[in-house]
Amino acid sequence: MTYELQTTTEQTAEAKAPEVSIVIPCLNEENSIGIVVEKAKRAIEMMGVSGEVIVADNGSTDRSVEIALSKGARVVHVAQKGYGNALRGGIEAARGRIIVIGDADDSYDFLEAPKLVEKIREGYDLVVGSRFKGRILPGAMPWTSKIGNPIMTFTLNLLFKVNTSDSQSGMRAFTKEAYRKMQLQATGMEFASEMLIKAGKAKLRIAEVPITLHPDKRGRPPHLRPIRDGWRHLKLMLTYSPTVLFLIPGLTLMLIGLALMGSQLLAPMDKPIWLFGRLKMDFHWAILGSLLTLTGYQVITAHFMAKIYSVTHRFQEQDRWLEIGFRYLNAERVLALSLLAIAIGLWMDGWVLWDWLKRGYGELVSGHTRLVIFGSTLIALGIQTFFNAFVFSILCESAKNNKLAGAP
Repeated sequence: MTYELQTTTEQTAEAKAPEVSIVIPCLNEENSIGIVVEKAKRAIEMMGVSGEVIVADNGSTDRSVEIALSKGARVVHVAQKGYGNALRGGIEAARGRIIVIGDADDSYDFLEAPKLVEKIREGYDLVVGSRFKGRILPGAMPWTSKIGNPIMTFTLNLLFKVNTSDSQSGMRAFTKEAYRKMQLQATGMEFASEMLIKAGKAKLRIAEVPITLHPDKRGRPPHLRPIRDGWRHLKLMLTYSPTVLFLIPGLTLMLIGLALMGSQLLAPMDKPIWLFGRLKMDFHWAILGSLLTLTGYQVITAHFMAKIYSVTHRFQEQDRWLEIGFRYLNAERVLALSLLAIAIGLWMDGWVLWDWLKRGYGELVSGHTRLVIFGSTLIALGIQTFFNAFVFSILCESAKNNKLAGAP
């Protein structure tokens, strides 16, 4: 991704890298950008450090760029649309050791930035300005966000053990080194969640300071779309947590399915099972069990594919189970297991076919129908495994190219 930089002559002449860079993503904020840049510059003066203010413009069609330049900001033009893209463009262009980010609509007061920077100087890698530990002024946050933000924060804390009170806060400070460790990729509003998730996974030191959220001064419709952006946050969290998204539901479905089919194999050949003496359980339950088993197995397979992809692309760390899988389950062994399952299934179905022909094409008893269902399920599982083995082989080769320990 490339960014076009626009700046004043005085700023271009400044050779020494500043200590603090304040990065402000901007899209049509002419009503407030001047005020925000002035506050950011005053905050740098209050800290008594060398600093710079960067406005990451995301394609403004109003006077935002003109005003930002007139107030002494550096302007980075980011062509790729999206909140995350704009921030990444501004952060990449920043020269400071410490980065502070906040919105261009004056909802976050940059005069509070020194509190965040002070925490960074204490040794923290990432500092979040918490609106819920501070104040939310009347009219500053819509009711949808008052409901949605705590839900998103609770979900993120539950899945990733980050222990934050405000996962969606847009005012943060972090070191440039921490930013590089996080390797952020999100393009939209989900950038906020990704930062906390990856900071937690990178074992960065995270702190919070209370801040005040003010009514914004925008003169245009809000960029935030609660339902769409909320879904993007949730999708990101689930994608980074394949165990919750895939493994637990998949195992649940498969275990229920195997229990239903297994119970049918224990029934007499010509009679159904009566559960508690009242509920008749015949081969129809085996059909349901087969469906649940096949569905659960496919979801579990998706889990391992997502897990390998996540580790390969540094979303997650390699765990012990994945390392064991890399070490012992190579393509040849998985193919052998799949052929074994197919062979057993064909043997079971073949035996039923032979017995049916021997009996003169009569009606199948319940026990034979159960065996056909069980055998056909094994064949289907074997075929799925056979083709999935090749996909796993491709993913594992990619993992090996990314130097994952233990990759086959």
